[in-house]
This record gives sequence, C-alpha cells and structure tokens, in this order.
Amino acid sequence: MISAIEKEIVYLLQRGDKKAISLLYENYADSLFGVIQKVITDEDTAQDVLQETFVKIWRYAKKYDASKAKLFTWLYRIAYNTAIDKVRSLKNKTTKEVQLENSAVYKITTNQLNEEVLDIKKHLNTLDEKYQIVINALFFEGMTQQEASDELEIPLGTIKSRLKIGLRELKKIYNP
Repeated sequence: MISAIEKEIVYLLQRGDKKAISLLYENYADSLFGVIQKVITDEDTAQDVLQETFVKIWRYAKKYDASKAKLFTWLYRIAYNTAIDKVRSLKNKTTKEVQLENSAVYKITTNQLNEEVLDIKKHLNTLDEKYQIVINALFFEGMTQQEASDELEIPLGTIKSRLKIGLRELKKIYNP
C-alpha cells in the first residue's frame, strides 16, 4: 500500500517540482545513507555519494514508473549503484597512480638508448616549418595538444593534422 507522502513525492517528481527533493530528503535520506554505508565505509565519501544519488534521482525523476517498482526500491537501486560506481572509480584511480619506485623510466642507462633516434632534432629540421613547430611544442616543450593550439594560435584540428603528417614524414626517414 502506497502512503500519502509517497504518492505526493511521486506526483511532484513526475511534474519536476523541486519540493519533491526536499520531501525525498526528509523521508528517505537516512535510509539511503544506510544503504550507501554498507558499500562505502568512509563517512565523507558516503555523504558525497548521497548527494550524487539525489542529483541522479532528480535527473531521472520522470523515468520513474510506479508500476515497475516501489519508490523506495527505485531510490535504493540508484543509491546502491551510485555507491558501487564510486568504489570502482576510487579503485581505478588508486591503481593508475604512478609508482616511481617500480618504474624503469629513471633507470635507463646510456647503452639502452637507441643511437639511431638521437639525431631526431637534425631530421626534424628537414620537415616543413609548420610540422616542426607542432612537433617541437608537443614533444620537446611538453605541451598538450590543447596547450599547443592555444599557445601557437592554431586550431586544435590543425595541430592534430600537422602532428600526424609530421610523424608520418619522420617515419619515412627512420623506416624507409
């Protein structure tokens, strides 16, 4: 049996009335926070997920169908899935951090360098100037494509095209 408050919340949600969010928060925030805390133990992160949950509820409010699920079941699913997504994103973030002590980047010895490519600056000078400028900015000045576009006042698409063509020309030199 659906309570009067639940009917009112559903009605307000379907109409896009912002009062629905405050009613949802008053009536369901504690329960949803409990759901989230079963997945995420850190209270600050759980609070963030609760906030994300309410944003998603508002965003998908018009998709709620009372004939398919009770309101709490729908809210529960959104909260639970948002918590799972957060755990996955945090897990991915920590696994992608650079581990300098395990990295071989700083352990290259001179006999491991390919002497054939050490003259790249010399070969770069054989390219048209427009390709040289882009390759210099990206590889030797460490700019991103967007930064090079801004700095050189060249459209991003042109930066990408010149990089592709410039690298293709260098490949012809090194791999005839």
